[in-house]
Amino acid sequence: MQSWQTKKQMIELLKSLIRYPSITGSEDENALAEYIHFLLKDKQYFRKNPDHLGLHPLKDGRQLLTALVKQNDHADTVLLLSHFDVVGIDDYGSLKNLAFQPGELTEELKKRYDHLPESVRQDLDEGEWLFGRGTMDMKSGLTVHLSMLEKAMEGEFDGNILLVTVPDEEVNSLGMLTALPVLKRLQDREALNYRACLNGEPMFSKYPGDRKHYIYSGSIGKVLPGFLCYGKETHVGEPFAGLNANLMISFLSQELELNEAFVEKVGEEVTPPPVSLMQRDLKEEYSVQTPVSAVSMYNVLYLKQSIDSINDKLFQAAETAARAIENHFEEKVAKFAKVAPDFIKPEFSVKVYTYKTLYEKAVARLGKDEVERRQNLLINHREDKGDRDFSTLLVQELAAMCKEDCPMIVLFYSPPFYPSVSSQDDEYIMNVVKTIKKHAEQRYHIDLQATEYFPGLSDLSYIGPASSGNNLTSLTENMPLQNKGFELPEDVMEQITMPILNVGPLGRDPHQWTERLELNYSFEYLPEILVQTIKKLLEK
Repeated sequence: MQSWQTKKQMIELLKSLIRYPSITGSEDENALAEYIHFLLKDKQYFRKNPDHLGLHPLKDGRQLLTALVKQNDHADTVLLLSHFDVVGIDDYGSLKNLAFQPGELTEELKKRYDHLPESVRQDLDEGEWLFGRGTMDMKSGLTVHLSMLEKAMEGEFDGNILLVTVPDEEVNSLGMLTALPVLKRLQDREALNYRACLNGEPMFSKYPGDRKHYIYSGSIGKVLPGFLCYGKETHVGEPFAGLNANLMISFLSQELELNEAFVEKVGEEVTPPPVSLMQRDLKEEYSVQTPVSAVSMYNVLYLKQSIDSINDKLFQAAETAARAIENHFEEKVAKFAKVAPDFIKPEFSVKVYTYKTLYEKAVARLGKDEVERRQNLLINHREDKGDRDFSTLLVQELAAMCKEDCPMIVLFYSPPFYPSVSSQDDEYIMNVVKTIKKHAEQRYHIDLQATEYFPGLSDLSYIGPASSGNNLTSLTENMPLQNKGFELPEDVMEQITMPILNVGPLGRDPHQWTERLELNYSFEYLPEILVQTIKKLLEK
C-alpha cells in the first residue's frame, strides 16, 4: 500500500518529520533517523528484504540511514541523497515554540499578515505555503525521496534506487563522510553500478525577489581558514613593550573582509567575497595584561580555483596585514617618542607562518616526541570543545612553544571543508538536464534554469567530480585536526565519485524564521518531474 503519493499525504509526512526538532547535535537528530527507519521497516518490500534497510552509526553515536530497493538482475543504481538535520530556532523569537509545528505556525503567521516582510506577503498572495524549520531545508526533499522510494517498491523504475539520508550536514558533514565507506560496502555486497547521485536540496534564490526555478549540476566549494594572531603580552601601563593581539586581528580583518581578490566568476555565477564567521581574543578572564592571542575564521567560497591558489592568496593577505601592523605600530611609536624623549623605541617584525611551518619549527626546537606529547595531552582533555575551538587550541599551543618568534600570524584550516564539484561537462547529465527542462516546460509551463553550482553548500561535495583539481595537500597539511579526530577520506571519495544532479523543491528563506515551502510545485509538480529524471538517469 502506497502512503506518500498524493500532495495531502506528502504534506502529512513532512509535518511528521518536522515534529522531530532534529537540530544538529541534538537527541532528536538521532530520534528522527530511527523514526524514518520505523516508517520503512513495515513496508512489504523491506519485510521481505530486511538487509536492504539499515541504520549506520557515526563515531559519535548518531546514525545515518540507507534504504535500497533493488530490481532483479539489475546493477544500475540511482542514489537519492538528503539530510535530516536542521539549524537552530533562536531566530523565531516569540514564535519559537511553534517552529516545529508547521501547521500551527503557518496559521499564526497568516494572522500576522500585515506585520510580515513584503516578500512573505507576496508569496502568501500567490501560492500555497507551509512555514517552519526544515520545511525548505530540507525535509521536503527527503519527503519527495521517500515518495520515490515507494514508487520503486512498486516497480516504477527500470533499475535500483538507494535512498541515503544523513545527519550533521549543517555543521561538519560527518554524516556524509561516514556514508562514503557505507556506500562502498553496499556497492561491493550488492554488485551495484552507481549511475548518478540525485540530491534533493531546495532551489535557492540568487537575489531578493528572485522567482526563477533552478536545477543544479554541481555544488559550490568552501574552505574555512583560520588565523591565529600571537602577539607579545605587556601591562597596559607599558603598551609599547608588547603587541596587542586584538590590534593584530583588526588589521587582518580589514585585509580579508570582502576582499575582491577571492571573488571568482564562472559563466554567470559569481562567488561572494570572504566574510568573518568568528573573531575574538583568547583571554579567558579579565586582567590588565593585554591579550596575547586572538583568532579569526573566514568563510571562503570557490568554484574552479585550486586549493593551492586559495592558500597562496590567504597567505599573501596575512603578509599584507603583517606589514600594515608594523607600519601602524612604528607610526604610533614615533608620535609617542616626541612627547616622551627618554622613550626607547622597540623593534620587532610580524612573522607569517602556515600551521605546517609552525609545527616544523616546534619540532626543531623541542623534538617531535615532546610536541606530540603536548598535543596528545590536549586531545585527551578535549572535553566538549567543537572542531573550530579545538583547532584553535592546537595552533595556540604550538605558537606558545615557539613564542620566541612572536609576534606572528599563523594560517590554518578547520573543518568543515566542501570540495567544489560539477557535472557540467558530463554529456550524460547534460542530456538528463535537457530532458527534464523540456518536460517541465511542456507539462507545467515552468522554465527550469540549469545552473552549474548549488550555492548553499551540500553533501554532493563529497561524491561528485571535483571541478578544481584533486590536490588537497596545502589544505590537509595545514589542518590541525587532520588525523586527530577528523579525516577527509580522499581514497574513498575517489573510489565512488559519480555524476551528480540536484533537483529539489521550491522554498524561501532557508535558516530564517520565515523559512517556508511552496506546496503546489514541491508536492504536485516536483514528484512527477523526479520520476522522469530518475527514468532518464537509468536509461540505457
